[in-house]
Amino acid sequence: MKTRGSFRKEKEIVKVLQELNHSGKLIIVEGLKDKHSLRESGIQNQVMTLSKKPIFQVVEDIAKVANEVVILTDFDKKGKELYGKLNSGLQKFGVKVDHYFREWLRKNTKLSHVEGLHSYIEHI
Repeated sequence: MKTRGSFRKEKEIVKVLQELNHSGKLIIVEGLKDKHSLRESGIQNQVMTLSKKPIFQVVEDIAKVANEVVILTDFDKKGKELYGKLNSGLQKFGVKVDHYFREWLRKNTKLSHVEGLHSYIEHI
């Protein structure tokens, strides 16, 4: 049985995901499992996965198609490094990076990997 606190947490995360969905912003994730988890969580935005291309090439490709993005790389060491490189590279190209959603997930959930988002929501 869910507690009042877990209902509140579930409502909060659903609200944040709805905001993200309505933003229409391009979302950047590390891999296909991350993209799949976002889809299962109801996110319909365009989601780009990082390919085997060098970061500078990925940044250039993104800058051609988006003025504002959300970077949802994992919260582990590798994900934080990717986030830093993408963030600085995109800003150099004039692409605005929306930090709100990443920071909200980092501060308000126990997630370490984006691919676990859907499962996390189901088990609140």
